[in-house]
Amino acid sequence: MAPDADLVSRLQSGDGAAFVELVDRYHTPLLRLARTFVANQAVAEEVVQDVWLGVVRGIERFEGRSSLKTWLFRIMVNRARSTGVREHRETPVDLSVSEPAVSPDRFDRRGQWAEPPAVWAEEAEDRLAAKALAGRITGLLERLPEAQRQVVVMRDVEGLASAEVCSVLGISEGNQRVLLHRGRSRLRGMLEAERGNG
Repeated sequence: MAPDADLVSRLQSGDGAAFVELVDRYHTPLLRLARTFVANQAVAEEVVQDVWLGVVRGIERFEGRSSLKTWLFRIMVNRARSTGVREHRETPVDLSVSEPAVSPDRFDRRGQWAEPPAVWAEEAEDRLAAKALAGRITGLLERLPEAQRQVVVMRDVEGLASAEVCSVLGISEGNQRVLLHRGRSRLRGMLEAERGNG
């Protein structure tokens, strides 16, 4: 697989095969992230198609000040947000609400876990079980509040660094950290509740 920088050079020189490679590499991650912003899969597909049009029209202006992946995700977020506004699906994020992500009685007096959370990976008996667990977590992601879901998907599914997530979403490092912590904690809680550990 060619590094993204090589791909950009080829795209900027009009190499059609480079565009196909770009779509193969990033279509699924973009679609997965778009789905966190819009109401359904069909709208997410439209958003990602708009991203590809934006790339075709704008690749000449890409200066490499961010990674190609971050640039693509930023375009996608902007398109998804404008689509979300059209759909009246914008949900304001109220970070002022003090919400305990994990019940305080799960910690001891020193602030440590009273009983450490179960290590899910060690409980998975085989790859099939791990795959089923991953599928269940994907399903539970849908139940997270929108802002938490977006951050968790970008950090834990797509592997973006916190600075990249802040840049793509236009949020502060502190907000990103809070949303990530709350999202992960909710996921853990939902999974533990399903497994009878919560």
